[in-house]
Amino acid sequence: MLLESYYTKYDNIIRITAEQASDFAKQECHDFNPLHDPDNKRFCVPGDLLFALALSEYGVSESMSFTFTNMVGAKMGILFPKADSEHIIITNELGKSVLEIKKQGNTSHDPVLIESLIKNYVVFSGQNFPTLLMPLMKKHNVMFNPARPLVMYNSMSFEFESLSLNNPLHVELSDSYFEVETKRADNFLNFDIFDGQKVIGKGIKKLIVAGLKPYDHERISAFSLAYESRRSAF
Repeated sequence: MLLESYYTKYDNIIRITAEQASDFAKQECHDFNPLHDPDNKRFCVPGDLLFALALSEYGVSESMSFTFTNMVGAKMGILFPKADSEHIIITNELGKSVLEIKKQGNTSHDPVLIESLIKNYVVFSGQNFPTLLMPLMKKHNVMFNPARPLVMYNSMSFEFESLSLNNPLHVELSDSYFEVETKRADNFLNFDIFDGQKVIGKGIKKLIVAGLKPYDHERISAFSLAYESRRSAF
């Protein structure tokens, strides 16, 4: 199974080490957000890993939304309750909500569909920086602080017309836009889910970009080059 090397489970409690979380971000998502580096003081488990674990646990429903309510630190126990309602609250071992899921419609537990959606969505999700975010920051004349980059996964949702696959599934961006406030921005990524050449689902991912500063092309370009160098070296 795709996720087996990225967590451990004992007495129904899932634990993720900083190294496992970082490996998932880099190997599966191609995501080099510094927040997922094991030695980062603000380290957190990637939202995409929590999303992937949730799909593995609950399957894929025709309509699902995921809201990340608190960060998960290294080795913090996570509890996935039984799905006895359309509203599921995943908590850490201290009882604090970390991920809330709402689901409706039919549910598929087909491992081919689940693994295909995980693999393709997390690669799409990991494209955000620099490919998608850099042009939007330039357009709005803002950027995050390169010395303390803070780009956080807030939520995502999707709806399927069909849960039956006839061809390999893939995910593509359909639109992206920025809503800027004083010191933060909401970054929205709309995406289509394809079965071969046919769109069978649509979704949206929301990120929060905090600590905004006036756009400085030289500084953000240097950060982007360093980011791409880390990706290439890996």
